[in-house]
Amino acid sequence: MATRYWVASLPIGQGSSASSLWSRLQESISKQSFDTPLYRFNIPNLRVGTLDSLLALSDDLLKANSFIEGVSHKIRRQIEELERVSGVVSSSLTVDGVPVDSYLTRFVWDEAKYPTMSPLKEIVDGIHVQIAKIEDDLKVRISEYSNVRSQLNAMNRKQAGRYSDLHECPNSLAFKYYQPYISRAVSLRVTNCRRESILVCLAVRDISNLVKPQDIVSTEHLTTLLAVVPKYSQKDWLSTYETLTTYVVPRSSKKLHEDNEYALYTVTLFSRDADNFRTKARERNFQIRDFEYNSETQESRKQEVEKLMQDQETMRSSLLQWCYTSYGETLGFLKCLVRVFSESILRYGLPPSFLSVVLSPSVKSEKKVRSILEGLCSSSNSTYWKTEDEGGIAGFGGDADSHPYVSFTINLI
Repeated sequence: MATRYWVASLPIGQGSSASSLWSRLQESISKQSFDTPLYRFNIPNLRVGTLDSLLALSDDLLKANSFIEGVSHKIRRQIEELERVSGVVSSSLTVDGVPVDSYLTRFVWDEAKYPTMSPLKEIVDGIHVQIAKIEDDLKVRISEYSNVRSQLNAMNRKQAGRYSDLHECPNSLAFKYYQPYISRAVSLRVTNCRRESILVCLAVRDISNLVKPQDIVSTEHLTTLLAVVPKYSQKDWLSTYETLTTYVVPRSSKKLHEDNEYALYTVTLFSRDADNFRTKARERNFQIRDFEYNSETQESRKQEVEKLMQDQETMRSSLLQWCYTSYGETLGFLKCLVRVFSESILRYGLPPSFLSVVLSPSVKSEKKVRSILEGLCSSSNSTYWKTEDEGGIAGFGGDADSHPYVSFTINLI
């Protein structure tokens, strides 16, 4: 697929016609630059208006090109990002199911949407309003998708023990107390409030998904506590937990989980001795986590995560489809067509008498194709527009080159 095209118009001389000029152009291209694709760019007869209005419109079109190009690039980048996240194999973008290059080379004016009898200014304003609406819709849809994604990531980070900064940590106010339990392999820059991804160990992470109902004893007199034990102190824990206080159930400790530096243990004891046990455990560098098992809370949290995952997938798919659909609207072919028409009227005069075409020459063929187009110009102003500067203008519908014919460059990517 070619990504760089020229949209050009040639003046039709007296005694000639669009058909004969098209035949001459086809013959010249096939003989001198046979590898250059050539297509007719059918422009309807639009309502011209006054010369002043055309001049003002030309300036408006020039200013609007960067806006349209920016929106088009935003949607394209969003498509690439969504395809990457979704694992979708990226393919050539299409417009209404047609490849972008084919859509350009076979472009058809939408008479129902933009009646040709409407003033050019009205048509251009309508296009601008449509693109602006697409940009606003894009912002809203991305915001909604990002919000759901952020909620899900926050819940996943909380369960996995990862927070974007200390303020997300559920025990951030007690940071000094929990600092010994924060992974020593992670650098925290709290002083300059720099947001970082920090790994939070079992001391502060959500442990609800690690604890099962059978792990907890909760009766009128007995309770189960959860202890966070440094890995190097596990033997110390197992040999001392029964004697930290008087009312500990022997052999009640069980390891539930272990990460790189800490292990999570249960211990069952008399409820009245729980506060005393917490104090004694802290003295030996064992932290007792506050935790109350609630099956309804667990199920509610699980359902919340599942709903967020479903919402994220639905919104991602919806956003991707919307981007596919809206991409063609932002390519600006319609505005490029209006610009070719208005510039051709300003260049060649009234009544409209010109042939508009689309070409895609290779870099090595550009000068040859320029020479062919110039040779077919019969305008009396051709000498005035000639220039030694043959450099093309980059960008989407860039400024017209200084040639004896109207010419714009379109970059599809």
